[in-house]
Amino acid sequence: MITIVLPKGSLEEQTLKLFEMADLDVKRKSERDYNPVIADKRISKVKILRPQEIPKYVEEGYFDLGITGLDWIKETGADVVEVADLRYSKQSFGTVKIILAISNNSKIEKPEQIKPDSKISSEYPNMTREYFRKLKIPVKIFESYGATEAKVPDIMDGIVDLTETGETLKKSGLKIIDVILESSTKLIANKKSFNDPKKREVIEEIKTLLLGALEARNKVLVKLNVSEKNLDNIVKILPAMKAPTISKLFNSSYYAVESVIEKNRINEILPKLKKAGAEDIIELRINKVIL
Repeated sequence: MITIVLPKGSLEEQTLKLFEMADLDVKRKSERDYNPVIADKRISKVKILRPQEIPKYVEEGYFDLGITGLDWIKETGADVVEVADLRYSKQSFGTVKIILAISNNSKIEKPEQIKPDSKISSEYPNMTREYFRKLKIPVKIFESYGATEAKVPDIMDGIVDLTETGETLKKSGLKIIDVILESSTKLIANKKSFNDPKKREVIEEIKTLLLGALEARNKVLVKLNVSEKNLDNIVKILPAMKAPTISKLFNSSYYAVESVIEKNRINEILPKLKKAGAEDIIELRINKVIL
C-alpha cells in the first residue's frame, strides 16, 4: 500500500477530476477536508497540501507519491523521481510559464537590460536568485505571498511569476520580457519507495490509470453501421489510433465499424460519415485510453 499527497489550490479541481476519471475517486467530507479517502486497496492514506510543500514531503518519505508542478520541484530543489508528466493545469491541458515581467511603460525589452539593485518580487526566490546569478545582475529579491503582479511599478521594478494565459499580467499593465521555465504538472515519487519492487508496481499501476484518463479526455469512440458498397469510403474518412474495427452484421450486407477519434475533429467528421453512407452513428465518451 502507498500514501499519496495531492495539491491544494489552483491544481486542486483538475487533479480531483483526473482521479475521478481514473476511477480513483477522492472522497471528502467537505472542501476543507484535507484527509480524504480513495477507496482502493493499494492506497492507504491521502493528504491534500499546498503544492509548494509537496516535493520536500515526498523527498523526505512522508508520502510515497505526490502531484505538484515542475516549478515547485525546481524551486525547492527536491530530490524525487519524476514518474510521469501529467499535462494539465488550472485552465488548460498543457504547460504554464514562469516569466520575468516589468511595467509596460518601461523601455527595457530584454532581461540583460535590468539595472543592478532592481527590486524583484517572486514566490520563487531560489529560482529568481539563480536566474539573475546566471545573468550576472545583482538584484534585490523580495519573496511574495500572492498578488505579485500588483506590486509593479510603485513597489517593485519587476516580478518573476507563473502565468498560464498572460491575461492577468496584461490587465495589470505588465509585459513579459523572458520565459524562465516552462512548467507542467508532475507525478513524483519518493526515491526509496520507487526502488521498492512492491511499491514500484503500485506506483506504475497508478501512473497507467492517470495517463489513461488523460489520454481519453481528448478522444471519443464512434460506432456506426454501413452497407458493404459504402464501406471503403467510410474507412477512408475515418481516422483511428491504428485502424478501425470492422465486423460483419449477422445475416446482413452491413458492417459495424468503430474507431477512436480526436474529440476536436468529431464535429468535422460526423457529417462526412453521414454523407458517405454511414448509418446509426453513435458517439461515446471514453474513460481511459491505455497506450
